[in-house]
Amino acid sequence: MTSEGWGTPPVEPISQHYIVCGGNALAHRLVLELVEHYEVPVVVLVADRTRDHAPQIEQLSGVAAVVEYASVTEEALRAVSIGTARGLALVEGSDQENIHAALSAQNHNPDIRIVFRMFNQRLGENIERLLKNGAALSGSATAAPAFASAALGRPNSVEIEGRYLHIAFDDEITSDRICVVADHIDRQDLGRIRLLPEQQGDSAEFVRLASEFGDRGPIRPGGVRREPASSDHPAPEEEPGGRAALQVLRIEPREPTDWMRRLRWRLLDTMRFFTSARMRLVLLTALAAVLLAFGVLWYLNRNFGWTVYIALLDLAGAAQPDQLSDISAGTGTGGFWQRVAQVVITICGITFAPVATAIAVEVLGSGRRGQPRNPGAGTRDHVIVVGLGNVGTRVATQLHDMGVPVVCMERDPQARGIAAVRALGIPVVMGDGPFEQQLRRARLKHSRALVAVSGDDATNLEAALEARHGNPEVRVVVRLFEDDFASHFYKTLDNAASRSVSYLAAPAFAAALMGREVRGMLSVLRHVLLIAELTVEDGSGLIGLNRHDLEDPGGVRVIAVRFAHGGQLQWNFPDRTRRLAPGDQIVVAATRSGLARLNTVAVEEGQG
Repeated sequence: MTSEGWGTPPVEPISQHYIVCGGNALAHRLVLELVEHYEVPVVVLVADRTRDHAPQIEQLSGVAAVVEYASVTEEALRAVSIGTARGLALVEGSDQENIHAALSAQNHNPDIRIVFRMFNQRLGENIERLLKNGAALSGSATAAPAFASAALGRPNSVEIEGRYLHIAFDDEITSDRICVVADHIDRQDLGRIRLLPEQQGDSAEFVRLASEFGDRGPIRPGGVRREPASSDHPAPEEEPGGRAALQVLRIEPREPTDWMRRLRWRLLDTMRFFTSARMRLVLLTALAAVLLAFGVLWYLNRNFGWTVYIALLDLAGAAQPDQLSDISAGTGTGGFWQRVAQVVITICGITFAPVATAIAVEVLGSGRRGQPRNPGAGTRDHVIVVGLGNVGTRVATQLHDMGVPVVCMERDPQARGIAAVRALGIPVVMGDGPFEQQLRRARLKHSRALVAVSGDDATNLEAALEARHGNPEVRVVVRLFEDDFASHFYKTLDNAASRSVSYLAAPAFAAALMGREVRGMLSVLRHVLLIAELTVEDGSGLIGLNRHDLEDPGGVRVIAVRFAHGGQLQWNFPDRTRRLAPGDQIVVAATRSGLARLNTVAVEEGQG
């Protein structure tokens, strides 16, 4: 591996390589994917070799060269031999910069495969149409489902034609579902999830295997659960293995909505928003007096409709006292208590008018309409999202779409996600004060989970620890890059989960760079299981392979097949000897190395 200076091409001529532009965490993980699992030559273009993850990238043994340029210019692309490269990944910079670089690269090499990161997915889809061989991906959109599901204590799911795949644990594994069992999950080596190479039509045997977890108890989505240790039965040592299963669901669970409860609290929140505490006291006292006087009038007259009519006239100051007494007879003068009641209602009516005027003046004069909406008094069982960058915005939006109450926290008033979540009616707690104070405003005591997804590991950990201190029962989900850091986090906190955006997104970027479509990924602790859809094209190395050929080496399970003239997907297709033909499609559950092996077979044998 060589490291090059400004504007200097790699020392040795290179071709058939892959170029990664960026020095951030995603670029680091992507380079690791390419050199370790796909075993392809990689040239990295960074803005500064001394910043971000560039020093770590330089130390990777499989990197052919690191070239330093301030931006992805025409000169920079020539320096990394864009004309002879097979693929280009743009994983850093703004949407506009990545679009410009992608179009420039295509001008230099019309056949190159281009994968570029885009936050605006709709714009990315339009740009894909301008490229001969390109794909736009969003790292935040790829990773957000894992964070949202972890916050709710659910395994995240991947939708395939109306069915949802998810990881099941322990008692959730049922024999009437399609199962793909992992017989080994090594928590010390985050790249290893070994899938059983054999599968029968009946999944009962795999359910049996998945149920045998050993002495230390079953693995749960949020971490390891064990029986409490005692002096007679000390806790066993941690073992790196465990079993889980991939299942196919028919529906995606959604949070139920209690509309009456939501309406009740919304009315209270509206009153709190438009009035001060003193005004609310005056209004509530006057309202109580009106109701009491109304009850007296109704008791005396025994005519509800007439009582409502008289009460409204009194509130408006338009009633004519001493004209009513015996409603049934229609004559006489009002009694003492009737007069008292009418006087009380009239006085309260006089009170309501200036109070309503004061509210209007306060709202219009103070400009409170433009202030961010704080969490309401009825905010309960909600998820607090800390950080409204790309990932935080996606997580908050997804939780909101699932019907889950959300409260966001952000210290930077210029964060791009503030306007997006406010448009959805999600309250945002602003300010740069201590986390303890901000979490109190976010109603931590009544929350179910906290998701800390800022760009700084230390800040995320601080938010999680403060949340756990303020509410010992709250579930915490933290964005962490370092695997060792995450391992200590799991051992220290119970009912907690950690996710890495780059770790979740990098396999999808790598597969897209190889021309494969990853439909989604499932996380088990910090492991990743990819769900990919592969189309057998003319000249592909997949032609002629059967399920034995695909699955026996390990790391790949075929879960559905669509034949060229078959129409719908056939789940758990039992024939393991039928060979693939051009036009066939297969859906596979694969580890990172397993999918890389399929891609390598498809490319190498296809070229051969």
